[in-house]
Amino acid sequence: MTERPAQRTPNRQLAALIAEAGFSNAGLARRVDQLGLEHGLDLRYDKTSVTRWLRGQQPRGTTPALIAEVFTRRLGRRLTAQDLGLDACAPVYAGLEFAACPEEAVDIVSGLWRKDSGSHAELRKIAFTPAGLVVPSRDWLIGRADEKVARGAEPARVPAQGRPVVPRQRAVDRGPGHKVTGGDIAALRSVGELFRTLDDAYGGGHARQALVRYLEHECEPMLRGSYGEQTGRRLFAAAADLTRLAGWTSYDIAAHGLAQRYFVQALRLSQAAGDRAYGSYVLVTMSRQAVYLGHGREAVQLARVAQQGVGGSAPPVVQALLHAAEARGHGVLGEVRACTASLVRAERALEAARPGDEVPHWARFFDEAQLADEFGHCHRDLQQFRAAAQHAERSLQLRAPSYARSRLFCRVVLATARLGLGELDQACSLAAEAAGQAAEMRSVRAVEYVRDFERRLEPYRDAAPVRSYRDKVAAYG
Repeated sequence: MTERPAQRTPNRQLAALIAEAGFSNAGLARRVDQLGLEHGLDLRYDKTSVTRWLRGQQPRGTTPALIAEVFTRRLGRRLTAQDLGLDACAPVYAGLEFAACPEEAVDIVSGLWRKDSGSHAELRKIAFTPAGLVVPSRDWLIGRADEKVARGAEPARVPAQGRPVVPRQRAVDRGPGHKVTGGDIAALRSVGELFRTLDDAYGGGHARQALVRYLEHECEPMLRGSYGEQTGRRLFAAAADLTRLAGWTSYDIAAHGLAQRYFVQALRLSQAAGDRAYGSYVLVTMSRQAVYLGHGREAVQLARVAQQGVGGSAPPVVQALLHAAEARGHGVLGEVRACTASLVRAERALEAARPGDEVPHWARFFDEAQLADEFGHCHRDLQQFRAAAQHAERSLQLRAPSYARSRLFCRVVLATARLGLGELDQACSLAAEAAGQAAEMRSVRAVEYVRDFERRLEPYRDAAPVRSYRDKVAAYG
């Protein structure tokens, strides 16, 4: 790696942190190289490279951010390139920070929105990193809601005569954003429902960019506007929900590193909102992504952190959702007993729900159809195909047509179960229907579900039902 000419002064900040972390020069170089490999970077630094950094040379590109992340992991506190005496850059890790305060959270997430709404195609190629889950989930678990989120809203002054004097609106409050109202927040909620409906029916790629631009042009000015405590909490809650949805749609198009960053920032915004339950839902979303990518252990840990974070205070439906997420992680790991225990807890929690219970809007999707879907996926992963087929069929019977992508996933699970039971004709018929639906969606996950089934078909490639299946799928292309 080419580096800039040496500065005149040694980098004492870096030297102090190396001493605190107990690294040797070679040890630090090795850890930076290893972290680079996680992101597909072949860096090949050595102890001589670290010596040059200590003398004042500045590593180029994303290396300062990688060095900062090595120290963050080692010392258990977030450090930036500047903290190490290194130049700031457009870091690989930008967006994985768990901000120290609401103002910093707004800066980080709005920077993410702006980059994503532009022509930064490389942003969608950033790799998912399991290690990037540790610090945010820990900070959320041990953290508390921010004491103050109000911005630009001065309390009324009461003079000696006792008549309140309404403060004059300052020009700065009318800059990036106006005084936020309940109507503004209602609009954010309505937009969220609109994009959620589009995502369910047509896939994350259908309107993802429109959602990101909305966040940049409408939500950011509100967050930088003027609001009191109560309105501010509601604003941060709405922003967290839209940011999680931006991450969800990114996940659906396989932009996994970008999705991970959106989820981390949604988690931080939920803390500013003081909404512990919604934070647990964001962690469940992160857990589902980990399951999809095959990181079962991380998926289980995230689900458990979510459960710890809300304790027994969450409504039964939310409790069911959290236990089902843990079950999915155990299923990927092949842990039959633990998976079954989590499914039983999820089932009991959902049975405890009553029609009059107050359920958060984001948890209303979790019903009998969704629980049956979770059972079907888990039994498929555990290769318990008869049970998988029974639950998948039940989910398809109960699931509303508007959840088109979820129904597609469940249909592929059913096809896989039928294949596992030796019912090749029925399996191919179900999968062909799913493949036709996937061709109509903008969802990489939908395509990957179908491809996973096709890989399982390989031992039967010469059978007539498989040839027929391939002919049908070829016609969709």
